[in-house]
Amino acid sequence: MRDLVYTGFMSLDGVVDSPGGPEEGHRSGGWVVKDLDFVPEAWSLKGEELAGTTALMFGRRSYEAFAPFWPGSQDHAAYKELPKYVVSSTMPDDALVDGWGPITILRSTEDVAALKETEGGAIFIHGSAELARRLSDAGLIDQYNLLVFPVLLGAGKSLFGRADRDKHMLTLRESETYSNGILKLVYDVRR
Repeated sequence: MRDLVYTGFMSLDGVVDSPGGPEEGHRSGGWVVKDLDFVPEAWSLKGEELAGTTALMFGRRSYEAFAPFWPGSQDHAAYKELPKYVVSSTMPDDALVDGWGPITILRSTEDVAALKETEGGAIFIHGSAELARRLSDAGLIDQYNLLVFPVLLGAGKSLFGRADRDKHMLTLRESETYSNGILKLVYDVRR
């Protein structure tokens, strides 16, 4: 069975919207890089993840945002040939980019559950807040790797839904704080 790991940047009030820049649409876009001292060790989680990543998963919108840039990015070169999965009921097969390794479209949460039952290592979800919420509500996320930033954004996409559902207990695997206020939290979902 394969683990499904959500990895992302989150504000203290739970917003994951537009961490990279204003072009992403949030009025505070770019909050990951603005107004904080750069502390290299605060980003070590991203390097650690690379060693454990055997596949990537995206929702349609995140795939469409990353696909024009990641295939040629030196920062993401290690991801280039990894299998990728796009979860979308609407994306046409001919919308996939060439030259970015094998890419498969999964059409439903049930397809994701079936993929988890196959042999192989961890599948990492980058971005894709709406997908992560659906998969969390379905009990399919196994681990959360979060960098929590010392900022309150007030509005935007949240990683966690507000629907009434059974509680999911988490076990803290690892945590670390950094001098710029970033907090690393790695949680396993208890089964």
